[in-house]
Amino acid sequence: MKLITVKQPGGLDNLCLEERPDPVPGPGEILVRWHATSLNYHDYLVAIGGIPVADRRIPMSDGAGEVLAVGQNVNEWKVGDKVMSMFFPFWTEGKPSLMKMMAVMGETVDGCMVEKACLPATAVTAIPRGYSYAEAATLPCAGLTAWRALMVEGGLQAGDTVLIEGSGGMSVLALQLAKAAGARVFATTSSEEKAERLKALGAEAVFNYKEDPKWGKTIFKYTGGGVDQVLDVGGGSTMVQSIEAARIGGFIASIGILSGGRKGEITFPKLFFKHLRMIGLAVGSREMQQDMIDAINVLKIKPVIDRNFGFDQLADAFRHQESGKHFGKIVVEY
Repeated sequence: MKLITVKQPGGLDNLCLEERPDPVPGPGEILVRWHATSLNYHDYLVAIGGIPVADRRIPMSDGAGEVLAVGQNVNEWKVGDKVMSMFFPFWTEGKPSLMKMMAVMGETVDGCMVEKACLPATAVTAIPRGYSYAEAATLPCAGLTAWRALMVEGGLQAGDTVLIEGSGGMSVLALQLAKAAGARVFATTSSEEKAERLKALGAEAVFNYKEDPKWGKTIFKYTGGGVDQVLDVGGGSTMVQSIEAARIGGFIASIGILSGGRKGEITFPKLFFKHLRMIGLAVGSREMQQDMIDAINVLKIKPVIDRNFGFDQLADAFRHQESGKHFGKIVVEY
């Protein structure tokens, strides 16, 4: 079987195409033939060495494929079932804990950039009905992060107002989920072309953060008192404005550091006197993923795929991600 590994110290030129013998599932395991993965910022950091991993680690946290074989004592799956990965393969339910999050696909354990892999039977879920492998591969990280932020932690209700930032995979999926749930959605971008695409997906108004550095205050005024939920993906460069955009008693999910680095400032008086609730979150559990799939089966939303690449084009896919030109998810099929 073919696979790609990250040769230390990392870097896109150190993504190595290799071959290894096909694995055989043991008791409680299934053998999966992966057909697609999608790119996340986490995967990019692993690839370039920004997140240190073991030498020859197989990258990529997202995967969608079919079950080729089942080991002893596996009753949940049968040959031919279509499944998708979990970012935290040991976090099945309940609250997060160190033990549940020790295994991270494509980081502390091998990921999905391999044709065949053996996994615990509980480390996958079914894919939504009618989804292709490429579509399903967009969900385990970006889709579940959006779902958890909006529904699990934010308790989104019809009529609520939501602010998404940018037009990456998580933000676009959050826009689609929030609109399908009956929310009013606002967005930020620096591209007029992307602004029009966000509006076409249902964004009520889009604000250019490059033209308006104080976009948080602008959104607060535009909405007549701020939004109920903010999904912050920029980190240090966006959090001050995210706090400005939130309503009194609002909710902020801190999800990423796409443009702000690992450190940033917080306007504490605004945080206090707005009575804001803020949470940092990283993806979610198998139980949450199954709930998301149930909802998608009813809502029938489909992810936006920006571009598809082949197995041996992973480095090119990451370079496309680096450019910031993508809208939605970047997918690798194999």
